[in-house]
Amino acid sequence: MQELSIIQKTYDLIKWYVPILNRLPRDHKFILGDRMIARLYEFLENLIQARYTKDKLTILEPLNSSLDILRHQTRLLLDFELVKAERYEYASKLINEIGVELGGWIKQQKQRQTVDS
Repeated sequence: MQELSIIQKTYDLIKWYVPILNRLPRDHKFILGDRMIARLYEFLENLIQARYTKDKLTILEPLNSSLDILRHQTRLLLDFELVKAERYEYASKLINEIGVELGGWIKQQKQRQTVDS
């Protein structure tokens, strides 16, 4: 089931990424790191809520922009030389995989909406 896969991937991203973000230097941890951690947790919460709600699109569509913000914040970590290129590449890969699944879930829900109308 697609919903479960995206939730698991997001969970895995959080499990891997939060310890890294918590080790950022103080001047970046409290601005960038904490924002990213909050966004990751909120993203996971919204995915879980979408799984159980009838009108999934109202929750899922705004998550695209949230994921894009996370992509840019991750790139900032690289540009500020706060993470190594390998970690950036791994995080980007996971974020992109989540984005693909999110896009697929949104597309599936739009098709269902069209059929139900």
